[in-house]
Amino acid sequence: MQTEAKIKAINCQHFINGQFVDSKNQKTFENINPATEEVLGTVAEGGKEEVDYAVAAARRALKGPWKNTTLQERSKILRRIGDLILERQEELAHLETLDTGKPFSLANSIDIPRAAYNFHFYADYITSIGTEAYQQDQQALHYAYRRPVGVVGIIKPWNLPLLLLTWKLAPCLGMGNTAVIKPAEWTPMTATVLMEICKEAGVPDGVVNLVHGFGPNSAGGAISEHPDIDAISFIGEPGTGSAIMKSAADSLKKLSYELGGKNPNIIFADADLDEVIETTIKSSFVNQGEVCLCGSRIYVERPIYNKFVSRFAERVKALKVGHPLNDDTNVGALVSKEHYDRVMGYVEIAKSDGGTIVTGGKRPEGLEKGYYLEPTIITDLSRNSRCIREEIFGPVVTVTPFDMEEEVVMQANDTHYGLSATIWTSNLKRAHRVSHQIEAGIIWVNTWFLRDLRTPFGGMKNSGIGRTGGMHSIDFYSELSNITIKL
Repeated sequence: MQTEAKIKAINCQHFINGQFVDSKNQKTFENINPATEEVLGTVAEGGKEEVDYAVAAARRALKGPWKNTTLQERSKILRRIGDLILERQEELAHLETLDTGKPFSLANSIDIPRAAYNFHFYADYITSIGTEAYQQDQQALHYAYRRPVGVVGIIKPWNLPLLLLTWKLAPCLGMGNTAVIKPAEWTPMTATVLMEICKEAGVPDGVVNLVHGFGPNSAGGAISEHPDIDAISFIGEPGTGSAIMKSAADSLKKLSYELGGKNPNIIFADADLDEVIETTIKSSFVNQGEVCLCGSRIYVERPIYNKFVSRFAERVKALKVGHPLNDDTNVGALVSKEHYDRVMGYVEIAKSDGGTIVTGGKRPEGLEKGYYLEPTIITDLSRNSRCIREEIFGPVVTVTPFDMEEEVVMQANDTHYGLSATIWTSNLKRAHRVSHQIEAGIIWVNTWFLRDLRTPFGGMKNSGIGRTGGMHSIDFYSELSNITIKL
């Protein structure tokens, strides 16, 4: 186990105009460790007053020295932020583990390095982009001029707190914007430390601001409806996205949404079953299944269905559920009691719908405290079951057989979501053919979670609005003016 002496939870304050501050009314709420149900510390509870203060600071900073910072200077600051994240990697991984319940090994090997890489990537990327220019015969020269979009509200989720915040903040700062950030109330610590890192890296006061608090009737609502916030980048679930859209409508804010997913994992009989099972273990249960890209609906061609279920269940039973700081833990705790109860509710729905719990579905023995659930495989559900149609967002997957390609394409698309899909086949023509028919923004063939940060990332239908990554992020965090010079 990682030594307790290295773990230091923090009390989280707001970060506004370069300073850590309490709420004006001194209100706080408790931060709970999902692995032990113990109180980690307190978090300042912000609202409209703190958001107004933060937006005013961001608006001043937008017109201050930050406005004249060159692209090369911003690139150096982004790189320095990434370097400082790596210098504090183990500390940040511990805090992420304490907040989320995920295994320390996962936070230390994936979340924190990727958070640093998000800044390193955009530090390089922003120096390589150009803009359009067209010469209209001998009449005129047209060229595009790129400028910041303004003050950006960043509302981030709890499942990959630092990774997903940096994925948004890096291009936001790279394009010269200022930001008002609201972290998820369940996972406040790494965002708070990131503010220290930004200040040390040379980000001017007021450029990045952090307001802790809750959703629509608190800090989140104050950000989404604030008339001086120009754009909102939100990652979360569709219901919250809809509420933000309604409150942002009066000021016609620019919106970028990454929402939920109910992602199909389609396995044809000609796939390499060893590779399929090894990857499907990850795509089903990494981060306790609390990943919007998890392949939670598994469709298996009938000739290999029984073999897959048997071998998959055998591997899943071998996964170690335990304290996130134990070195041998594969699956940690769910993020909160509220979320744990919600996921367990879907297990009960599956039982009432006639589903078979192949493995899991209950609290592991010996773990009386904490929000733990054994990785769960469910079969024999109809396509109309809520467990098939709704996002569970936990270590729960359904497995369904299919007979024909057309059948599985229809079932894969039979959802309000359209974030990602995985297709397993050794038939190249089928890989292309099925990929072109799946209604999802990200489609992997014979792999999962393989990302190039230059590529478009986002979902269709209820899974999001717009795309991020590479130039797609640059376009969201900037405005283009076309300038015409008559020759």
